[in-house]
Amino acid sequence: MLRIEPVRKWVEQADIDDGIAPGTTSEQAARIKELEQENRELARANEILRRASAFFAAELDRPHR
Repeated sequence: MLRIEPVRKWVEQADIDDGIAPGTTSEQAARIKELEQENRELARANEILRRASAFFAAELDRPHR
């Protein structure tokens, strides 16, 4: 009898997607997931750039022969 739960959730999500019930639609949830992934990638790129900037700044401050 535990198989009823997935069907109930599917029906609830269908009602949300059809605008019958309030909540996050499947399309919105997919977009949120994409944006969260993009945010993680940008944060990683930002960290790499921050470290590279610190490295090159240290190289410029180092006395040359």
